[in-house]
This record gives sequence, structure tokens and C-alpha cells, in this order.
Amino acid sequence: MGGVVAFVSSGPGDPELLTLKAVSRLQTADVVLYDDLSSGGILAHAREGANLICVGKRARLPSAKQDHVSRLLVDYAITGARVVRLKSGDAGIFGRLEEEIATLRAAGVPYEIVPGVTSACAAAAAAGLPLTRRYTARRVQFVTGSDVSGGVPADLNWVALADPQATTAVFMGKQNFHLFSAHLMEHGLPPTTPAILAQSVGHGSQKLLRSTVGKLAQELSREAPSSTAVILYGPLV
Repeated sequence: MGGVVAFVSSGPGDPELLTLKAVSRLQTADVVLYDDLSSGGILAHAREGANLICVGKRARLPSAKQDHVSRLLVDYAITGARVVRLKSGDAGIFGRLEEEIATLRAAGVPYEIVPGVTSACAAAAAAGLPLTRRYTARRVQFVTGSDVSGGVPADLNWVALADPQATTAVFMGKQNFHLFSAHLMEHGLPPTTPAILAQSVGHGSQKLLRSTVGKLAQELSREAPSSTAVILYGPLV
């Protein structure tokens, strides 16, 4: 009999933010293919004797190729193994989930998706703030600040992203935020718009920097990229 793949969302890094279903799938998995940001205490929930394989990707560092990761999922599943693909944050938010699903479908391998807490929600919670606000922020938008080449995506809707009455979460945007913010201000977003830089959310090294779009862009333009981060801006205060 063939196996099954569970795409398990590990949340931002805090094991206490795992769902009960995520823990259940880890406890019964034969193989766990995990991202770098899904390691640490989260893997303590894996079944004793399970095969733990790191397939994480980090910018500008040696990383597992996507086609190799997708192939591993199929290769283990067709042996009858219960496979967990452990993804950071929520598996469906900028996690290349679609590519892995396509490979499983082509091979006829069944799968399920276990949703989780995305870093934008965790960052807002850590800051003690809602992502929506009555009258002033009825819309939330998630966007990636980097394309496959590492630059600012060329096809973004800057009018929507510069809407002062929307809360925006920028994933993978720390390195390019000085360029990203320039587009925002060109399309009318005030540089005084509140912004939060949330680094290593859910980890012991978590840091929150409250600033404005203009000031944060200046600070990040002088900073070498290091820890993972999500940037929130809009009517946050």
C-alpha cells in the first residue's frame, strides 16, 4: 500500500503554537522533512525512531533544491511511509506548497494540509495589536518582498499596497524594504505610517522594533540581512 503525505504547518517557531492535529501527525510520522525554521523544540514532538531530514532553504546559503524535496516526498510515500512535510508558519503562505502538491498529484500520492499560525499573525499578537481595526483597517494583505532573483517583485499592485487603510504584512522583505518603501511613498503612502519589524517571531531571540515606514527603510538600508523577519505597516497604533 502507498503512504500519505501530511503538509504540517509548524507556526512561527514556538512549539506551544502547534495545533493538536500538527502534533498528532508528528507523533505518527515515519519520516519528517522539515524546514530550518521548523526545527528545535517542534521536532521533539516527532515519533521516536522517525527519520528526520532537514530540507530547509535559506537565502544566499546552500539549500535543498525544490525538485529534490518534492521527489523525496514521493519516494518515501510510495514505500508506504507516513510522511510529514513540516513547513514554517502556515504551509499555504509563501511556502512553495503548490509545487510539492503538483508533484504528489502527478504521482498519485494522497496528501492533506494541516493549517497553522503564520508569522504575520504571530507578530501582531506579540506586539499586542490586532491586524484589523474597526473603521481604519478593514483589509489585511500579505505580500512577498522578494522574487526568485532576490529583488523587489516587478508586478506588485503598488496602489493597493500603499492603501493607508489596509494592514500590510511583508514577508521576506527585510533586505529590499528601502526599495519597497520607495514605491509605496511614490504611490502616496505617508512615510510616517506606523511600521513594525518583527524578527525571529516565536523564538527566544524574538525582537520587535516599532517605527515608521520611512525610518525603518533608512535603518534597514544600512543593516546586513540576518535573522528572518516580517514587516507590518498600516494603521497599527
